[in-house]
Amino acid sequence: FVFFQEMEKLVVCVNRRPDALCRLICFPWAGGGTLQLSQWGKLFSDSIEVLSIRLPGRETHLKEPFAKDMASIVNEVTNALLKELKEKPFAFFGHSFGSYMSFALALHLKEKYGLEPVHLFVSGGHAPSSESFLAVKALPVSAAKDEEIVARLKILGGIPPELLNNEDILKQVVLTFREDFRVLQTFLFEKAEMGIPFSCDITIFNGSEDEAYDVQAWQELTSGDTSFYQLPGGHFYLLEPSNQSFLTKHITRCIENAGV
Repeated sequence: FVFFQEMEKLVVCVNRRPDALCRLICFPWAGGGTLQLSQWGKLFSDSIEVLSIRLPGRETHLKEPFAKDMASIVNEVTNALLKELKEKPFAFFGHSFGSYMSFALALHLKEKYGLEPVHLFVSGGHAPSSESFLAVKALPVSAAKDEEIVARLKILGGIPPELLNNEDILKQVVLTFREDFRVLQTFLFEKAEMGIPFSCDITIFNGSEDEAYDVQAWQELTSGDTSFYQLPGGHFYLLEPSNQSFLTKHITRCIENAGV
């Protein structure tokens, strides 16, 4: 169990499935923890084991310093999971900031170890090579007041309603959001330098009331197939039970079709 102790810091697995054929590794949004995505394990069949990435500075690791940059997150997750990633097929799901993290990690694994997810599922995120991504990175989050960030997160729906009246929790959410955003700003991706980085299929999900995402830019990042699904709701459409049901069924189908 030593391996699980080392992983425990960074990786949460609520429903262990040692005999699963594939692992789905989930990456949270800015300011987010593992609460929602780690519960997805219950929604999948026995053939898929769900792991959720827990970044430092939140939940049971509140006292730990936040990650400095995207490279250190990628290195830590690689160190914690490399053995597992080599052992059996894996897929990534990331929402918003999580989609950029999953992309950065997939890039690193491909370049350094020749490993690639069987499928990359990105949600509410721009292709890292797109103009829209540069616009997100340029948002003046560091200069914004706490209450401006809270107001924005309320509009997006990123804070559970029961926490909105708790000052201490809101303070922590804002701090975590700022730190995650700072990490996002350290992520540089120069597509011109490397051609097409991936060969796996990519599926892009987003909410119908969220901003538009550049599907074309995602298509240019893989020689595999790219598909796009819009589900009812805003930026946090994925927290709706009916959408979760669609996502888990669709993700399962894609993984099974990958011939895992």
